[in-house]
Amino acid sequence: MHVWTRQRARTTINWNQTGEESRQTKKTRTRHCTSTCTIISSRNKTNRLNLTMLWLVVACLALLSVGQVSTQEMPYEHLISQLQACPKECRCPPNFPNAVYCDNKSLKRIPVIPPYTWYLYLQNNLIDVVSAEALSNVTQLRWINLNRNKITTVEADALKALPNLVHLYMEDNLLTSIPSPLPSNLEQLRLSRNKISKIPPGVFSGMDHLTLLDLQSNKLQGDAVTEVNLKGLSNLVQINLAKNQLNSMPLGLPPTTTQIFLDSNNIEKIPAEYFKGLPKVSSLRLNRNKLANGGIPKTVFNVSSILDLQLSYNQLTDMPIISPGLEHLHLDHNRIKSVNSSDICPPGALDDYFSDNGPRLRYLRLDGNEVKPPIPRELMMCFRLLRAIVI
Repeated sequence: MHVWTRQRARTTINWNQTGEESRQTKKTRTRHCTSTCTIISSRNKTNRLNLTMLWLVVACLALLSVGQVSTQEMPYEHLISQLQACPKECRCPPNFPNAVYCDNKSLKRIPVIPPYTWYLYLQNNLIDVVSAEALSNVTQLRWINLNRNKITTVEADALKALPNLVHLYMEDNLLTSIPSPLPSNLEQLRLSRNKISKIPPGVFSGMDHLTLLDLQSNKLQGDAVTEVNLKGLSNLVQINLAKNQLNSMPLGLPPTTTQIFLDSNNIEKIPAEYFKGLPKVSSLRLNRNKLANGGIPKTVFNVSSILDLQLSYNQLTDMPIISPGLEHLHLDHNRIKSVNSSDICPPGALDDYFSDNGPRLRYLRLDGNEVKPPIPRELMMCFRLLRAIVI
C-alpha cells in the first residue's frame, strides 16, 4: 500500500501563550472557588445551618450557575420532593436533581421514578418489559437510556404518556418490532442491535420532529424500507440502516435527509433517479455491499450536495463519475484495474486549473484494487486540492 500526501502550510500555534492563558484561567477559577467556599463556610457558621439545608443551597446555586434548571422549571418544593423520592436503587446527584441514574444495578424492572425527572439512565440492567405503569408518573421526561437490557416488550401505552420525550435509546436489546405509539416530539430514536425484522406502516405517523433514526444491526430484509414504512418522517436528517439484510435502497426518504448509512447490506442496484429527491444528502456510505458497475448508472453519484462517498468492499471495476464538490472518495477493495482520468475528472476541470471553482476532492482511497503507482499526472492536474491518495 502506498500513501501519497501533498505538503501544505500549517498554522503555527503559540502553545506557551495558550498554556499560560490556561493556567491563568485555572488560577482565576481556583480563586473564585476558594472565595465561594469561604462565603458558604462563613454563612454556615453565622446562621448555624444544618448539613441538609447547606447541601440543598449548594445544589440550587450549582444548578442556577450552569443554567441546567431555573426557578420556573424546578421550584423549591419540587426540588425537595425530587431528592426525597430518589429510588434506593438509584443515584440522584444533588447538583443535577433532574437526572436519575439507575444504570449497572442488575435491575429486572423499572423502579418508581420521581415525577420531576428529565433524564433517566437505566442502561446495563436486566429489564425485559417496559410497562405503562412504570413510566406513568414521569410525564416531564426528556431523555431515557435503556441500552443493553433484555427488553422484549414495550407496552402499548408506555411511551404514549411521555409528551416531552425527545431522546429514546433502546440499543442492544431483544426487540422484534419498533415500539408504538411513539411520542410525537421525539427527535432521536436509537434501536440498533435488536432483532427488528420489519417497519410497520404508520409507525412514524406524525413524527415530524424526528431527525435521527438508527436501526443498524437488525434483521431488516429485502425491500423492507419503503415510502409506506417511512411516512411521517418529514424532517429526518440521518438514517442508519447498516448491517441489515436489505437488497435495495430505502425508498421514501424525505428531502431533508443529509446522511445515509447503508454499509454491510446486500444492495446490488441504485435507481438512476434515486438522489433526485434528496437535494441535501452530503454523506453516503455503501461499504460492503454487492454493487457492480452494471447496477450503478454511470452518473448516479454526480450529485452536487454529496461531500463524502464511501463504496469500499464492493465489486466495482470502473471508477464512477463524481461531482466537482465531492471531498472524500473511498473506492478501496474493489476490482478497479486502472484510473481513467477522463472519466473521473469533471468536465472543464483542467481548463479552470487556476479557478476557485475547480473540483474539491481532497482524499482518495484506491488500495485493495489492481491499480498500481505511479499516479496519473492528469489526475493530479484535475484535483489540485487533493492531499492524500492511498493506493
